[in-house]
Amino acid sequence: MAMRAARAEEDIRRLSAEERAARGRSARRKAPRSDHGEFEPSADRQDPVDVLERQSAGRVADLVPIRYGRMVESPFRFYRGAAAIMAADLAHTPDSGLRVQLCGDAHMLNYGLLGSPERNLLFDINDFDETLPGPWEWDVKRLAVSLAIAGRENGFDDGERAAIVRATAGSYREQMRRYAAMSHLDVWYTRVDAEQLRTLGTAELPSRGRRKLAEALAKARGRDSLQAAGKLTEVVAGELRFRSLPPLVTPLSELLPGKERSSLEEQIRDMVESYGQTLPSDRRHLLRQYTVVDMARKVVGVGSVGTRCWIILLLGRDGGDPLILQAKEAGESVLAPYTGPGEYAMQGERVVAGQRLMQAASDIFLGWHRVTGIDGRERDFYVRQLRDWKGSVEPALMAPRGMRTYGELCGTALARAHARSGDRIAIAAYLGSADVFDRALVRFAESYADRNERDHQALAEAVASGRVVAESA
Repeated sequence: MAMRAARAEEDIRRLSAEERAARGRSARRKAPRSDHGEFEPSADRQDPVDVLERQSAGRVADLVPIRYGRMVESPFRFYRGAAAIMAADLAHTPDSGLRVQLCGDAHMLNYGLLGSPERNLLFDINDFDETLPGPWEWDVKRLAVSLAIAGRENGFDDGERAAIVRATAGSYREQMRRYAAMSHLDVWYTRVDAEQLRTLGTAELPSRGRRKLAEALAKARGRDSLQAAGKLTEVVAGELRFRSLPPLVTPLSELLPGKERSSLEEQIRDMVESYGQTLPSDRRHLLRQYTVVDMARKVVGVGSVGTRCWIILLLGRDGGDPLILQAKEAGESVLAPYTGPGEYAMQGERVVAGQRLMQAASDIFLGWHRVTGIDGRERDFYVRQLRDWKGSVEPALMAPRGMRTYGELCGTALARAHARSGDRIAIAAYLGSADVFDRALVRFAESYADRNERDHQALAEAVASGRVVAESA
């Protein structure tokens, strides 16, 4: 399948810009733009709780109740953890046949501020656990639905939510048309610098919104390994060690008995050394300047809860020179049953390759490794800094105007990511200059938000009946 995809890409590169645009316009016959507004669950749609339970089967058993506890809190939190459910639904929606590298879980909280290697603050997609090549529409729809659900929870009316989704889709469409007219290098170098946020629609924000933006930018610049170490570590017998904050952060010294702990510690040390081979030589040299001093298990996200995630404390020159890496388990993408597995045998490499392709600038320590666990099973991981000038938003604090601006920024970032990997000329021609697709997405977002509420209720009923156990953490 990977070979067929490569041949198809080569065939596309041979087409002229006019032929690629014609290819995009002809795709409207296969999937009319207005048809993207329709959502009807398939007749054989799986029970949503069944889907979640199958995902949980391979996860750390004592953490799975935390996942359910987080997802049952609200329809929005459920949606964040329900990428596998939506992937199955998206496989039955209209498809233009135009492929890109997908984020795979492009909901609104998987965008945010991050630091580039040049120490610039950027706005970009920041989660790639599910990344795979697939239909560009899937990412746009997952983003649109997340905004509709967040708008409902904030009490926005139908018109306000429609304006937010329509503006988000319009931003994606207009930016893709802009990228279609640019050279390959210009597209590749394009990025959304955080300082540009003040001019990308934020001028419409009231003074309170602009003040909150300035605060978010300042806060993001302070979120680095030094800040993380101050929050997550303490001095024990003169040595810097991770704090015990179970179940969210559990040092290995508390997690396993002596012999098993020693074995796991050795494996993680080996992973840090071996994964460095996936880094460029200069960054591999930098990594070797650090020494591993402690490790802990960390609970992350909503949908990721229960996957194995280790945080690793390294020290450089002295105790004031910390580096905290996060090694997160990478399983098969939720998209794989519908798009095919992709070209990478290692799931950690899949995540890293997708991230490097889609992001304007990736973490300097981003790499991958395959580990044979103490249970004898092979597992794939990807590694990055725990924090590197990262900043995120809180949807509950957004007014309609602020969420609309944020949606436009997300649409801009997503279009740039897709333009790097897919046929931007064909996608732009398919979307066109009219807002047909934008308006269709409003209908889809509301229909799927209804479906998400019913799925959330199904989980709540499963918890109430004792079918699954949920815990707060």
